[in-house]
Amino acid sequence: MDVGWVYTVQESMHAYVANVYTSVTEQLTRDKRGRFISVEQEFFRLWWDTVRRLVKEGRLEFVLGGQVMHDEAVTDLDDQILQMTEGHGFLYETFGVRPRFSWHVDPFGASATTPVLFALAGFNAHLVSRVDYDLKDRLQEHKGLQFVWRGSPSLPDQQQEIFTHVMDQFSYCSPSDLSFSNSSGFYWNGVVVFPDPPEDGVYPNMSLPVTKETVHAYAQTMVDNIKQRGAWFRTNHVLWPWGCDKQFYNASVQFKNMDPLMEYINQHSQELGVTVQYATLSEYFHAVHQSGLSWDVRGSEDFLPYSTESHQAWTGFYASRNVLKGLARRASARLRVAETLFARYVVSFPGEGPVAKDQALAKLRALRWAVSEVQHHDGITGTESPKVAEMYAQHLRQAVEEVEEVVAALLLQLLPRHEFRSPHNDHHLGSDLHGDGANEGAEQHLIVYNPLAWNVTAVVNVNVTFPMATVFDDEGQPVAAQIQRSPQSAVTYDLFFVVTLGGLQHREYLVRLSGTPCGEGTSCRATYAAAEGVRFERRGLRFRKQESGRRLFPVLNDCYTLMFDQDTNLLHSITDRVDKRTVAMSQDFWEYWANGDIKAGPISDNYIFTAVGPAVRAYRAVRMEIVPGRVVTEVRQYFYREEGDEDHAFSITTRVPASFAGGPPCHALEQSYALGPLRINTEVVLRTSTDLSTGRTLFTDDNGYQMMERPHRDFVNNTVARNFYPMVRAAYIQDQRSRLVLLSDRAHGVSSQASGQLEVMLHRRLWNNLPWNRGYNLTLNDSSVVRPAMWLTMSSLSSRSSRLHLRGAIELNNRPLVVPIDRPKRSRPGRERDLGAGVVPVRPVVLPPNLHLLSFSVPGWNYSSQHDRHLLHLDSGVRPEPDYGRILVRIMHLFEEGEDPELSKPVSVDLKEVLSGVGEVRAVEERSLTGTWDIDTLDRWRWNKHTGPEDEGRGGGPTEEFTVTISPKEIRTFFVYFRTDNTRENPKRTRREHEEDASVDASSFKQLDDAFPDKMSSKREREQKRKLQHFLTDLASLGSLQGFRYFQPWLRGREELLLTVVNEDPEVNCTLFLLAGYAKYGRPYAWIRSNHERLVSIGGVDSMVKDTPLKLKSITDWQTQEVRIWDVVNELVCLCTTPSPSNPFALDMRYVQTLPLPERFLATGALLNFLEAYVVHGNKDELHYDRVVEEVKPLRRLHVQSLLEWQKSRVGAELLNPPTMHHSFSLKPCLASTASITT
Repeated sequence: MDVGWVYTVQESMHAYVANVYTSVTEQLTRDKRGRFISVEQEFFRLWWDTVRRLVKEGRLEFVLGGQVMHDEAVTDLDDQILQMTEGHGFLYETFGVRPRFSWHVDPFGASATTPVLFALAGFNAHLVSRVDYDLKDRLQEHKGLQFVWRGSPSLPDQQQEIFTHVMDQFSYCSPSDLSFSNSSGFYWNGVVVFPDPPEDGVYPNMSLPVTKETVHAYAQTMVDNIKQRGAWFRTNHVLWPWGCDKQFYNASVQFKNMDPLMEYINQHSQELGVTVQYATLSEYFHAVHQSGLSWDVRGSEDFLPYSTESHQAWTGFYASRNVLKGLARRASARLRVAETLFARYVVSFPGEGPVAKDQALAKLRALRWAVSEVQHHDGITGTESPKVAEMYAQHLRQAVEEVEEVVAALLLQLLPRHEFRSPHNDHHLGSDLHGDGANEGAEQHLIVYNPLAWNVTAVVNVNVTFPMATVFDDEGQPVAAQIQRSPQSAVTYDLFFVVTLGGLQHREYLVRLSGTPCGEGTSCRATYAAAEGVRFERRGLRFRKQESGRRLFPVLNDCYTLMFDQDTNLLHSITDRVDKRTVAMSQDFWEYWANGDIKAGPISDNYIFTAVGPAVRAYRAVRMEIVPGRVVTEVRQYFYREEGDEDHAFSITTRVPASFAGGPPCHALEQSYALGPLRINTEVVLRTSTDLSTGRTLFTDDNGYQMMERPHRDFVNNTVARNFYPMVRAAYIQDQRSRLVLLSDRAHGVSSQASGQLEVMLHRRLWNNLPWNRGYNLTLNDSSVVRPAMWLTMSSLSSRSSRLHLRGAIELNNRPLVVPIDRPKRSRPGRERDLGAGVVPVRPVVLPPNLHLLSFSVPGWNYSSQHDRHLLHLDSGVRPEPDYGRILVRIMHLFEEGEDPELSKPVSVDLKEVLSGVGEVRAVEERSLTGTWDIDTLDRWRWNKHTGPEDEGRGGGPTEEFTVTISPKEIRTFFVYFRTDNTRENPKRTRREHEEDASVDASSFKQLDDAFPDKMSSKREREQKRKLQHFLTDLASLGSLQGFRYFQPWLRGREELLLTVVNEDPEVNCTLFLLAGYAKYGRPYAWIRSNHERLVSIGGVDSMVKDTPLKLKSITDWQTQEVRIWDVVNELVCLCTTPSPSNPFALDMRYVQTLPLPERFLATGALLNFLEAYVVHGNKDELHYDRVVEEVKPLRRLHVQSLLEWQKSRVGAELLNPPTMHHSFSLKPCLASTASITT
């Protein structure tokens, strides 16, 4: 059962999945001989009632147990662990079971990371299926389909090895083509019907039932297949999988035919030579283990890439749906930010705090599940249909949006308790900003957070609408910055500035914006105003015929000198200034052409890459622009398909960090690319060509865990495609002296088709006429524009920086997060004492450079760490509250054994000391990878091997002094408990003080808390409280708006909104309503305040009573649905106007346009904010939804036009006079929309 692929989760649940679990449970309850295995837990989360007894009896067995059966080629290590942890935690919390065996039959190839993770999770054996067809043939021939697999060359044997079973050529399905029956074979329940199951229960293509007439033919076919398979294995136990995709949705029909068939075989076992029985995977592996045989060992190798035949290399999916791959990686990074902040918060506020823990945890879990879901082998791979891809993307976007609210709330509460030292109060900074102050725009406060446990110095980038900005840190000191025009917009600017942060530390920065530009190429205070840039003439390919390399333009820092050829506008060479070696290098775009007609030859599709021929250049001309700077220098290259094209098809933007005291490291060159829409049946690669002598060997990472050597291999057919490998985080080539590394922000396919060359496949757009692909809409007609990013480094092999690629990839994917905030409206209690006493920043959490804090989170499970106690709770029906005091910590050693003289050594860490920046550690428990096992009680099976004695392992559990030793490539998992009295501030501080400290007045939310006490509230009450908080926020947002055609709102207090609706009756031109969300009632209500008689019919007779709430559908639906303020307004407007307007939110543009310029700028910004919120969150099925979307367009134009007029007229002082409104309506949206874009 696939979580996605062609059909959405909801469609699959409706069509067959629910029937799978229901009918399987029914059948297993009826017959104790029955057995079944279930793999992916997302569907099971939606259905699991009445199964505990079957699980406890061992007749319903969970294998693998992850949220999904994840892909192994393009998934990231963090996300693999996450989805397994979520699935295992759910199973253990719910049933007290912990999976011991894997069922990984459908991922398209097998990674060497998998045996390591599965062993660390406590598995005894592992089952796979999809390995290269020619390798499977050889394994079958030599009875080598079962072996002991060691994924890492550095880890001790017993710590990582796992017995592995490879399914034979029949894979994980039983035969389906039977001459005497039909194509459903041994599947008597037929073929699934979408979208609705057949009402009569009769599915198409149901096989002939087992009867006296057919039983022998079925039995003989089954026995023949068992014997054929048995010849490929060493024991007399044969695993015969009875099932396949979308089966057992009508289990009673299946078992009704399986039972007599098996009974017949066993009755004739002497004649047939076979006995059969139902078995789970654990029963099968137990029988194999008991055989006592010794097994071959396969060490530190993977099974990638995967091919099903010579012309079907499954390497295309490495780059399919690039946008989804990028979205999934960004969502994972945002989850890490939220997890680490929430963990610090629950330690700082162990009791009742200003951020509701249950609500925050619920939003975190939603994002955990969304990130886990997309790791499915038909999700992150891009092999699903377009509607399923959109389902994944929608789940990710929605969950990220909710978590970003949590992040902002947590950061506000975790800010250091001091007054921001404004430069206004510093005599060094107060008086001589450029200009006399009248042209200053405004100030914006930013929080910048480092989610890694390393100290970092980095350049962040925010987008602003002012030509000048000065940045100050939280000590009031100026920060090195650079501002320049944005290449994406004529009215915005890119502001780069340098941040220095400790591990898991956040700091506050102030951006002072000014309407007066600094002179181009000059500095105003610490900010450098970059010039327009040097533009180079567009050059066509005909210039290549001339001698190149005569006119070179240098761009350099302390690490590199890059030479760009002015005759080609391409990179010419790069010089390692430390090693003093120059390497010839060029970068450009090439494309492979694909065949779309199955009659003309092999095709490319979502899965498969089959090139018609060698790659050809994807462009005919190149234009270049170089913008020099003192923080970064940008090199922009634009590639045109034809010399005369107006618009470019591809681009590369290279940012070269400047070298200066306190600046970022200079060795990483950030490159961002833009491609698309592509032409049909083209697959575009970025080709980096050098004169390094590499022999076509490259190195790629397995899931970000370890690097794998990939020598080039020659094949009779399809050599190009079969030499592509997945690049999840990193790839490099090297010769005997230098190493060239590319680090990526998402998965790609990568190859080295020539010596010194790296090709990274960035985008694919395909169409073919294969009926199967067209039927399921799997042709990959992806017309999107993709914008991936990579870091490029080059260094000597003897340099330590050449071995920091895995750390660099982590830093690329987890860059500092920028969050714009409103400045607090009043000083926090006690702040006056801090003024002038210096800043006390958040204490950092810093690990040694070769260790990585893989996880720091609050799982929120309610199970006891003691297994016996947890089972007692389950048996007694006791369900403890979520444990917020249990912090899940994972630490990983990044280096291989012997990779570096120093960094490859084992490292001893005192967890109490390292985590002291969070709180005082009182206890540490070492756990299995997914947290469900106490490491001291985890006893995995040992398998006999054809090798010498085992390496038992290194390191050890935490001592009384909390010290642990992490050896090369180890991942150690711990539960850490902090002292609950170790709060970060005065524990007597009340919750009201916390709420008043926030950037919005939260006193009405305090009343909500009084109405719903946390300790007494039910889950439903907590949900109602959350919804009412949203409703109050909506009231505040709508109450300040002016300019609607059909209604006018006025905010009256914190809980009330007066709404005047314009009527169609000219004699009674308006009706007044009161909308309120009183905390004491715990829900919203609406009252009519004028013209009662006109609207008597809408609420019955009771509505004529002034103090009786109206019986509105939207208010009634609020109890069970997500109803927002615009739903209520829409209903009231439609009730008061006949006919109902096509757009109840239509604007009175004449009124808006007549407003004075400053008011017009603010009003359009506020209206835009409201309408865009409706576009994002409103009901797209409403008839007026498209009209609202259209209304946004002219409003946005007017807003931008007002901004331009304001800039031209330089009336900045008019924007400074209103107290704080311009922060809400202008600056904050401008900064927040791009604040997370960093370098």
